[in-house]
Amino acid sequence: MKTIACRCEDVTLHDLDDAIARGHRDLESLKRYTGFGTGWCQGKGCVALCAAHLARAGGSAALPITPRPPVHPLRLADLAGLASIASDDEQSGRPPR
Repeated sequence: MKTIACRCEDVTLHDLDDAIARGHRDLESLKRYTGFGTGWCQGKGCVALCAAHLARAGGSAALPITPRPPVHPLRLADLAGLASIASDDEQSGRPPR
């Protein structure tokens, strides 16, 4: 049975166990090896679960992990697609919505 630990990056409990067995016994190292906490939610949905799993395995689950912001900062309008709509309106001569 596949048990998901991080939905954003599709990290399973098996992936965590494998990483721990390979010597990743602290939360930051485990995150870097498996990729949990690096998706859209930036760990809000998975860090606590992964830390608890690591602690049960005898590792160091000290929080917080190092956050990794997006490489290129984006405006909210760009993410929502509103910037392209405004650009299209401007080019076609339509009034802003």
